[in-house]
Amino acid sequence: MPPTDPATRPKLTSRGAATRNRIVLAAAELMHVQGVAATTIDDVLAASATSKSQFYQHFDDKSELVYEVITMRADEILSWQRLRLEKVDSFRGLYHWRDAMVQRCALRRGLWGCELGSLAAELSDTDDKARASLSAHFTEWRTLLGAALERMRDSGALRPEADIRALATGL
Repeated sequence: MPPTDPATRPKLTSRGAATRNRIVLAAAELMHVQGVAATTIDDVLAASATSKSQFYQHFDDKSELVYEVITMRADEILSWQRLRLEKVDSFRGLYHWRDAMVQRCALRRGLWGCELGSLAAELSDTDDKARASLSAHFTEWRTLLGAALERMRDSGALRPEADIRALATGL
């Protein structure tokens, strides 16, 4: 099937959008648990209860689906982070953020690691587009952490000379 520009695809109906979303959600879960390389299109079709024709109405190939999974996971994680980090201005707030991170991981019994980190570990050496996308998302995450640390420095919780960028990267 020849590649098509997603911008030239017809506008989705609500049913089409629901099907596309079901495919991306199923792929995201499978790729998180099994890894991107081990997840086949047939696995995704079975998990999303969709057909190959439905898949190819929405995606040219597995790579395009992977980029959608990266975007979906990043949006999910970064909006979760934004909600918590924009309130941090003290060590107490930072501890609450940390505890929420640990709880999120505990809900999965610590299995499979960070959704974005797992994708980065698997794709960064082999897919330039995925690496660039993941790097941009991690940069946004570091920016959110940096803003929280700046508020902590402004409130006196951190020393004025604290290297915010290095601390944010470390976190």
